Amino acid sequence: EVQLVESGGGLVQPGGSLTLSCVTSGFPFSIWDMSWVRQTPDSDKDLEWVAGIVAGEGTTYYNDSVKGRFTISRDDAKSMLYLQMNNLKTVDTGVYICTTGRDARTALQSPLRGQGTQVTVSS
Repeated sequence: EVQLVESGGGLVQPGGSLTLSCVTSGFPFSIWDMSWVRQTPDSDKDLEWVAGIVAGEGTTYYNDSVKGRFTISRDDAKSMLYLQMNNLKTVDTGVYICTTGRDARTALQSPLRGQGTQVTVSS
C-alpha cells in the first residue's frame, strides 16, 4: 500500500520558520521525483505547486513565490521528503501536501499524495 504522511505543520508568526517532513512507503521512493504542493485559503480548492526535487541528481525547482525562502530536500535511505520554510509570510498559510513529480505539470496531476499538514502563519 502506498502511503505518504506529512508532519511538522503548525502555527507560526510571520518571519518564523518550520520544517515539514513526509514519510513514504509502498513505492520505490529513491527513483521518484518528489514535490510539495499546497492548498491555500484563497485557492478555491486548487492546489499550488511549491517545490520539486529530482530523483538521483537532486536538482531542485521552486515556485517564484517561495524561492530563496524554502528548501526542499530528500533522504532516500529513509524514504523521506522535507521542506524547510524560512521567513514565512501570511500568504504561505495552507495545507502542505507531499506528492510525486518534479514540477507543476507533473506534481499537480499525480494521483499519489498525502493528506497534508496545516501551516498557519499569523501574528
